[in-house]
Amino acid sequence: MVDVISSLKAGDEVLLSGTVFTARDVAHKRFVSLLEKGQSLPLELDGQIIYYTGPSPAKPGDLIGSAGPTTSYRMDQFSPVLLRQCGLKGMIGKGNRGHEVVEAIKESKAVYFAALGGAGALIAQRIISSEVVCYDDLGPEAVRKLVVEDLPLVVAIDSHGNNLYLQGPSRYQGPSRYQGPPQYRRT
Repeated sequence: MVDVISSLKAGDEVLLSGTVFTARDVAHKRFVSLLEKGQSLPLELDGQIIYYTGPSPAKPGDLIGSAGPTTSYRMDQFSPVLLRQCGLKGMIGKGNRGHEVVEAIKESKAVYFAALGGAGALIAQRIISSEVVCYDDLGPEAVRKLVVEDLPLVVAIDSHGNNLYLQGPSRYQGPSRYQGPPQYRRT
């Protein structure tokens, strides 16, 4: 996985397949509180990816409800600890990240992916398995283990600290530079 992560560049469009865990700010706060007390987390985060989502309840017959990304800065105070101490290798959300998170991404050789906000129903179609792992008391924000297939993402911050949120706007300054539809890469 390290080779794949190091090959990704800010702006790359990828189709992610595999296991990701969901967690939002309350779960992150609980994780960090456990670490501060010297206790183990209820799941292994080494080499894993966390998706910042709290899926809505599933309709009858559906595996999961809408599963769009939440704003990532809510996790900024917790992410550096999980990257540095737990070996977290990836995060999925929306929006830019703070300086300390970017530094922790670089140090940990990790990656931050952006998912398309407002497309939760479409993202849910890429989820082929979902089970609650811990913190069931949080309802939709419980930590889940998801198996995804061809989840469309964009590398927002790569393992070298290149940041699409800072570099991307320059691509669109000046004359039109439309290069056609996205060309996704499977990972």
